[in-house]
Amino acid sequence: MSPTDEEKISEEIEYVMEKPEPPEKTEKKKEAPGEPAVVETVKEGHKPESEEGRNFKSKLKKRDAEIKQLKKEKEELRDQFLRKLAEMENLKKRLEREKADYLQYSLSELLLELLVILDNFERALSAAEQGADGNAFRDGIELIYRMYLNILLKKGVQPIEIKDGAFDPNLHHAMATEESDQVKDPKVAEVLQKGYMLYNRLLRPALVKVLVPRKG
Repeated sequence: MSPTDEEKISEEIEYVMEKPEPPEKTEKKKEAPGEPAVVETVKEGHKPESEEGRNFKSKLKKRDAEIKQLKKEKEELRDQFLRKLAEMENLKKRLEREKADYLQYSLSELLLELLVILDNFERALSAAEQGADGNAFRDGIELIYRMYLNILLKKGVQPIEIKDGAFDPNLHHAMATEESDQVKDPKVAEVLQKGYMLYNRLLRPALVKVLVPRKG
């Protein structure tokens, strides 16, 4: 190799080694009046974050906070719902127990009064066995009857009164009928079994024999 060729190769190597790095881009901020210019160095391939990007990140953080708050409120509402559901279930069970107790013991007061009548029946029967006269026995039975009737009246039970013998199918149940020339409308001829009202409601219809106009 000639000296000239060696010098060319050496110059090429020095040229490659001394090749400068790509210059950094510089951006010059607009300075306020009276202030020195500020130069920011921005590496190639990097862009500063825009205002729109910062706003988007801020909205994302706000949305995440709202989601966390909603989840917390959801759990609180769920707990409240479960507690209310348990309270309603307990209340339902308690009302069912109270209803059962009421139905079982609601007649206690009435039964106590009926026991008094039962005591009097036993006394009357004992007096009859000991040879009491008929009048005393009858008086005892009449006393028991009046006591029993007073209990029914106090509880709102009243016998059905048949006014002027008029037959009322809403209150009377005809067990037998008989044609007669003496009536133009059905009339009650005989009460076979008394009927009773409980306040303003029919408790038991009266069983009656009815006279009806003769046909033809």
